[in-house]
Amino acid sequence: MQFIDQAVIEIEAGKGGDGIVAFRREKYVPAGGPSGGNGGKGGSVIFVVDTNLQTLLDFKYKHLFQADNGGRGGPNNRTGANGKDLIIEVPCGTSVYDASTGALLCDLVEPGQRFLVAEGGKGGLGNQHFLSNRNRAPEYALPGLPGEMKVLRLELKLLAEVGIIGLPNAGKSTLIASLSSARPKIADYPFTTLIPNLGVVRKPTGDGTVFADIPGLIAGASQGAGLGHDFLRHIERTKVLLHLIDATSEDVLGEYKTIQQELQAYGRGLAKRPQILALNKIDAVDREKVDLQGLATQLNHLCLCPVFLISAVTRTGLEPMLQEIWRVVDEMNQAESVELLR
Repeated sequence: MQFIDQAVIEIEAGKGGDGIVAFRREKYVPAGGPSGGNGGKGGSVIFVVDTNLQTLLDFKYKHLFQADNGGRGGPNNRTGANGKDLIIEVPCGTSVYDASTGALLCDLVEPGQRFLVAEGGKGGLGNQHFLSNRNRAPEYALPGLPGEMKVLRLELKLLAEVGIIGLPNAGKSTLIASLSSARPKIADYPFTTLIPNLGVVRKPTGDGTVFADIPGLIAGASQGAGLGHDFLRHIERTKVLLHLIDATSEDVLGEYKTIQQELQAYGRGLAKRPQILALNKIDAVDREKVDLQGLATQLNHLCLCPVFLISAVTRTGLEPMLQEIWRVVDEMNQAESVELLR
């Protein structure tokens, strides 16, 4: 399945049905009078969150979505049928923007959440509506109003509590494969991962926490270099960032600073997000040449956050790191609960 996380679509709500001009002409009904019915309301366009969807792939091949028009009014004061609403299913985590203004219209993050994005047009009034003492036989009716038309930009931002970030080949995919049942592509060259990978990691309590492996961050990612600009949006919703650094790198401190500069340049509060740092691939480090504890101390002074020495391949050091992740995630959840109660 292709992972599509952006789409531009055009939606059009249904036009209201026209009112009609009609008169009752029945035997034994003198002066029957006007009897033209009103038109029906046009169908609206509604977004609904479907938890079974994981991508915006459906919008790659279809870009125009139209709801049904309202029915025309009928004689004998009959109102036209209302147009059927158009239900568009989107994955959880979809942000809906007005493509012309860039304004955020809705953030769809709850299962089953609904959002009326385009209202159907009102039906026109039939001539019976204009009957008055001055005009006993109105010979005019109103047309239905057009439905709303919009060009929308859809962005899918993955819903994950923990985002795994780092330069290419830091071992992000290996780590998420070690922690969960996810099976991303793993190879010994950069940019192996071309799409974000999600994995559910079980807590000791049995609850599941979603981890996201965010690919393609390099220097200049926030300005469009590499793949990072395409996927930085996916860590906007994360509560904790797990920054993975290759311990075999010749410039560990430089790699840390590179990612931090990209988070700062991208903005949206990513640089202020709680972080946990992990030096990965310690099993491949020559301990006689590299002082891992010294590196960890230097990084701790730079980031002022916990630093762990791990190996995703051998699963060394993963448990203490996970314990710290659970602690930070629980703190964030408690803070959100308190905020909602206020």
